[in-house]
Amino acid sequence: MAQDLLDDFIGHCRRAESVHREPCDIVLAVAPALQALLPRTAEFLKPEHYRRGSDRYGRNAVYVSPDRGISLFTLTWAPGQWTPVHDHGTWGVVAVIDGILEERNYIRMDGHSDASSGIRLERGGVTLLAPGTVTTFVPNPDHIHVTGVPAGRGPAVSLHLYGREMNNYNVYDVDNGTRRLIEVTYEV
Repeated sequence: MAQDLLDDFIGHCRRAESVHREPCDIVLAVAPALQALLPRTAEFLKPEHYRRGSDRYGRNAVYVSPDRGISLFTLTWAPGQWTPVHDHGTWGVVAVIDGILEERNYIRMDGHSDASSGIRLERGGVTLLAPGTVTTFVPNPDHIHVTGVPAGRGPAVSLHLYGREMNNYNVYDVDNGTRRLIEVTYEV
């Protein structure tokens, strides 16, 4: 039953990708399905999907397709844990299972280019994502942000669906105006 639930959700995501070519249309088709899945996460998430990192947030693979074309992760956040400022290079849909996740957005002021230096970012808005919240992002322009939990807030757990295996992404040094591609690991 649990595997069927996850398989049905992944099947829906794959069909959305096959029908829609634009990332904005894919996330529009997938976001309601992730919203509907949220009340049933206890049916398919296992204890290992809730592992926390000791010095950083936990990244736990729930599903990575054999062709690396889609992936689903839980991210677990202790108070004071943050991502670096980063982008994704793909579309994505994020849902909060527990706690309040904070997203601080950045706006690229130098125009969009593939340059790895001379990048000018300005702080944008802040979004507080409560349990049950679903948010989306698309590439081009890249969705650049930092996500985490402030030290004074409780832990959080979020579910992240990406349009590729999320094993690397660009991180930004805001002060120096640079970005670099980094490889990231996750627990299976």
